[in-house]
Amino acid sequence: MAAVIAVWPFSFALCLTSEEIVARLRAAGYSKIQEMPAGKIKTYKAVREGTARSPIVDSTGHIAEVAR
Repeated sequence: MAAVIAVWPFSFALCLTSEEIVARLRAAGYSKIQEMPAGKIKTYKAVREGTARSPIVDSTGHIAEVAR
């Protein structure tokens, strides 16, 4: 099972590229990262510690998990 990761771009100057987001997610322990088409908001599927998670990546690269 995979989690959906949403990225909200606040400013074009502060936005991370898809490659930078994937690199930050891998560094945070996520695997099986896939970008999903969703219009202007970038969403991803990922797994962490063998479990689906729902992290959110902001435009500065901060990763937080959504409480279920």
